[in-house]
Amino acid sequence: MSKKKREKSTRQRAPVPDSYGEEILAAIERAGAPLTLTELMAGLSIQGRGGEIRRAAFNDALSTLERAGRVVKNRAGSFLAAKRIDVVAGRIEGHRDGHGFLVPDDGGAQVFLPAAEMRQVMHGDRAAVRISGQDPRGRPLGSIVEVLERSRRRIVGRLREVRGARGERGVLFLVPEDRRITLDILIPPADAGSAKPGQVATVELIAQPSKHAQPIGRVAEVLGNFTDPGMEIEIALRKFDLPNEFSKKSLAAARAMPEEVRPDDLKGRRDLRDLPFVTIDGETAKDFDDAVHAVRDAGGKNAGFRLRVAIADVSHYVRPGDALDAEALERGTSVYFPRRVIPMLPEKLSNGLCSLNPNVDRLAMVCDMAIAADGKVTRYEFY
Repeated sequence: MSKKKREKSTRQRAPVPDSYGEEILAAIERAGAPLTLTELMAGLSIQGRGGEIRRAAFNDALSTLERAGRVVKNRAGSFLAAKRIDVVAGRIEGHRDGHGFLVPDDGGAQVFLPAAEMRQVMHGDRAAVRISGQDPRGRPLGSIVEVLERSRRRIVGRLREVRGARGERGVLFLVPEDRRITLDILIPPADAGSAKPGQVATVELIAQPSKHAQPIGRVAEVLGNFTDPGMEIEIALRKFDLPNEFSKKSLAAARAMPEEVRPDDLKGRRDLRDLPFVTIDGETAKDFDDAVHAVRDAGGKNAGFRLRVAIADVSHYVRPGDALDAEALERGTSVYFPRRVIPMLPEKLSNGLCSLNPNVDRLAMVCDMAIAADGKVTRYEFY
């Protein structure tokens, strides 16, 4: 169907603002082919009178349909009705044995995908899958209709080589470290650079897999040999897409911080520097976030305790919406390896101003508690 005919077919019925969802579904089903956002809006006269309100209602309805899996958006950005083509949209989960599953967006039962279907997708991709029956275990069995979204651009793994029949230098390929990706990535000689077989590398995909072709990649980074010290950490960082470099804005914000606590920082705070707080982190810990101070009340062994629990006051330095806050939000937490830490905040904060190091002034948030002899908290205060 031509674009003009599709636009005409979507104009046959006037929209009802309170039921945009049904109108959108009806328009796509009448068209019989995927519709672009522009075509959908034109067919439902979204930009007409009261355009801003109508557009907002339209966007909300379309997003709801997508989340419910009733409308699927393909890689070209066009929309199609899942019911019409009897498909389920969701995210691909690979298995090291070669098969995989589709985890539906609507929370329904997982769909089993045989190894032959998994040749055209990778773990983490989004796809539309047609239910074609049941597997021998009674699970829904599916076949991939369309790949909706690719999740990966770079993959880490070990380089191997396919040599010629006479032993001459062959073609490199990457075996992914993530066992949920069972497809090897072919690397043309022109895209191998100085990489050698046996090395660990990160490969950027330049051609995605399909039913009849394996993925093709370009060596983006050579990490070294597999047995190099610390290589398992470098692999883990890339395998799990852990952010390990701070943005220029966040580093600049950290550099602008003072080297130590200033007199102005103490305003409105209680001074507990005369109390012998003890950090709860061990001597070999990578950072010191928490500290405690406890003293028994007067009255002997049956008396209660005064307990103060302090945590570094990161909020004094990191403000909502600033560069440091955005960086911390992306990371979510610090990541600890046996010999290395990937901190949530730049080192000036994580190991400095926001680390409760011995014999230095630090800002903290404190929970001050009265605890009875039986262990019950009878009073508490935050400051």
